Amino acid sequence: MASELGPLLQGLFDRPVAARTLLDRIPLPLALVSAERRVVFLNQAACALTAMSRERALNLPCRYVFRCSLCTVGCPLDVVDKSPSAAVAPVAREADIVNADRARIPVRVTCGALTGADGSRVGYFETLEDLRLFRPSEARPEWPQGFGDMLGHSPEMERVFRLLPGIAQTDSSVLVTGETGTGKDLLAEAVHNASNRAKGPFVKVNCGALPESLLESELFGHQKGAFTGASENKPGRFRLAHNGTLFLTEVGDLPLPLQVKLLTFLDDKIIHPLGSTRGVHVDVRIIAATHRDLRGMVREGRFREDLLYRLNVVRFHLPPLRERGDDVALFLAHYLKVYAGMFGKRISGFTPAAERALLDHAYPGNVRELRNIVEYCVNVCQDTHVDLPHLPRYLLEEGVETHGGPRDGRPGRSTAPAGGRVDAPRAVSRATPGVRATDTHAAGAGVDGTWADAERRLIMEALLRARGRRGAAAAELGWARTTLWRKMRQYGLDQ
Repeated sequence: MASELGPLLQGLFDRPVAARTLLDRIPLPLALVSAERRVVFLNQAACALTAMSRERALNLPCRYVFRCSLCTVGCPLDVVDKSPSAAVAPVAREADIVNADRARIPVRVTCGALTGADGSRVGYFETLEDLRLFRPSEARPEWPQGFGDMLGHSPEMERVFRLLPGIAQTDSSVLVTGETGTGKDLLAEAVHNASNRAKGPFVKVNCGALPESLLESELFGHQKGAFTGASENKPGRFRLAHNGTLFLTEVGDLPLPLQVKLLTFLDDKIIHPLGSTRGVHVDVRIIAATHRDLRGMVREGRFREDLLYRLNVVRFHLPPLRERGDDVALFLAHYLKVYAGMFGKRISGFTPAAERALLDHAYPGNVRELRNIVEYCVNVCQDTHVDLPHLPRYLLEEGVETHGGPRDGRPGRSTAPAGGRVDAPRAVSRATPGVRATDTHAAGAGVDGTWADAERRLIMEALLRARGRRGAAAAELGWARTTLWRKMRQYGLDQ
């Protein structure tokens, strides 16, 4: 028997109960999977954890929905399948999943078999318990200063860390501002995890990722038949975040009509799904983030002033990385340790020349750019220290222009003397295994040589050791052959 709310359960209570409604009331993320291991149902808690709607997950292989670290080796469903009894006890394992927002979440996965009336196996159930709240603090890396997953000890960040615990205990709206890549997402999640809502869902919505027509349904939900293609009811992200936190990233991209609906919710805590004549009360804390100048957008008529005041109850501004002083070195050391452990490499640090190049960079992409640079370095480095040839090419190419002073009008951190002179970089030498080349000024470049002079001498020495074989010289320098050819042409060595 079925209704508009889906199949009905009979015999448990005095009257039939909609199965979907019952499963959605369970606060533990729950999935029902067919015998072919395709998802047939996600409850609301599972939608919130995976950041994936029911419609999108339906009929997908469960490994594509959960993207669990056990999906390739050690899947609990394999253990269930190998049991000769259909009534095998549920199997629990701890693992990590990666949700649709690309967040890695530690979970306890419990899987069990579902049997039909004749005792045959018809599918499986899977529950996912979020373990982030239960991981002991000593399991985290030892960070000199930070809050949650945030790191830093600059005065600006210490001020943020001092305010966070108190703000987290309130339900006030929070507005997080700062350039792209400064860690606004981490701050929002840190506020949620330190609040009384930590056991509730943390739901993220990128307001700039969807067109207005789809974004309204994504946020507020819709009723069956509300528009063409609306084949069933959709709860929306507000309802998925009930008793938790809704994080609206890039809120400056929210269309004006939806700004009105958001303002209405902030006033009365009621949402109105598309196609519904009845409002739905939801208990949700709003955290918004943007890299845009909202006050400037108010003056231009592109953002509502009253909404800005409602969001801006508490405001955190995250400074760009170039203004955070010694935090750059802190991040470099931290991410080097993280990625070296992740990739199983014995890399213990940076050479002085590589560290100088990394500290002098302005990082327009902020922490996200720094993290990606370190990941690249760890990927390509085969030695115990990251050196200049292991850095992304654009960092070395900009060194010729930026080591003499400020970059594009921005204050730099370079300590090079006037005239663009720097200590020559160190090169990786593979002529003698296990021996690192000395500073190139010791090889004859001189302490007054420019960056270009040092790089030119590196190329000449590599070609000399390789007896003119460009492929071998490029391999020694850690470059592609095209890179070596281009630089030889640049320095007039291709004659």
